[in-house]
Amino acid sequence: MKIIIIEDESLVAEDLASSLKSSNAEIEITALLGSVKEAIAYFKNNPQPDLIFSDIQLGDGLSFEIIQTVPLNVPVIFCTAFNEYALDAFKANGIEYILKPFSAAELKIALSKFHNMQQIMSGQIAAQYQKAMETISNLQQPVSSTIMVKYRDRLLPFTLEKIALFYVEAETTVMLAHNGKSYSLTESLEDLEKRTNSFFFRMNRQLLVNRNAIADVTDYFPRKLKINLSFPFHKDIFVSREKRSKVLAWLEN
Repeated sequence: MKIIIIEDESLVAEDLASSLKSSNAEIEITALLGSVKEAIAYFKNNPQPDLIFSDIQLGDGLSFEIIQTVPLNVPVIFCTAFNEYALDAFKANGIEYILKPFSAAELKIALSKFHNMQQIMSGQIAAQYQKAMETISNLQQPVSSTIMVKYRDRLLPFTLEKIALFYVEAETTVMLAHNGKSYSLTESLEDLEKRTNSFFFRMNRQLLVNRNAIADVTDYFPRKLKINLSFPFHKDIFVSREKRSKVLAWLEN
């Protein structure tokens, strides 16, 4: 069985390839593709595999965009960090997925389901991609461009551009505005991440940062990034090597 992996983190792609080959000696990894652009170029000039393992959010866009350019009739198993609730539409349309970080057992289960569903999925890939694209696009839209903050006996409206970042400290969610004032919130970072738009990025478990709050980034050993804000902040902000390429692509776009 020939498999192609679409993943922008080379270490994750290599680990997945190794795990797949260990789970089944008949598996052949025919290509490791790291971007939407690279995948489109590859599929235009090479035969399609039996199965694709793909991340959803790549450095230059969503993997669903590949099908909009190159007609594919190949089942896809998504390896993604998206919350499970966001993938109900994929299950309803026959697309399998595993959540990062994945285990060897999860890979075997996903492959088994692929074999069982192969006949059902044949010829339906384009429709499945379109449904998945619509689902993720809807999730990426902000519920509101304003965050209401309770301060004493008042409710203060803050538009997103006035908010520098959200962070968690002592199990409390805090909003820091560009005017230097901070406010405690009852919402979790997960809830706020859903409500903010593409100008905010979840740097790590404790921080959700606005693009216009960032002065620059610096390399930090090994293969991590340090986020330098345009104002003093009491915490150093580091980005893991797994998120490095996504953060850089987010800043560029």
